[in-house]
Order: sequence, then structure tokens, then C-alpha cells
Amino acid sequence: MKLDLDGKVALVTGGTKGIGRACAQALVAEGTRVAIVARTDAAITSSVAEIGCAFGMAADLSDTTPPPQW
Repeated sequence: MKLDLDGKVALVTGGTKGIGRACAQALVAEGTRVAIVARTDAAITSSVAEIGCAFGMAADLSDTTPPPQW
């Protein structure tokens, strides 16, 4: 499938397993630079290498506590 996404950037939450991982893989295959977010560093590290993502970060997006002020 050609979606004309070459050179675009995408953020995929839950990108280390299931639908999120499949989405990240499909986007990378289309030439998109992909950043993935998941809850654990271990999952991020292995998934970034396996999928070929540009970046990964561990974060719990269900936590609604505001970040500390800078």
C-alpha cells in the first residue's frame, strides 16, 4: 500500500504490542519516521530496534497528574 507518507513523522502510543505495534510497523514500511510510546523502558528498547523506529519513550499516558513546573 502506498500512502505517500515518505518523510512524514508519526507518534504511536502503545507502540510495542498489538494494534499499536502493527501501526508502527506499517508506518515505518511506508517511509514514515516513527516515535513510539509505551509504559516500560524494556518494551521500548526492544521494539525500537525490531521495528526500526526513530525514537521511543516510556510514559504512562493514563496518568493525568500534571508535570512539575520547570
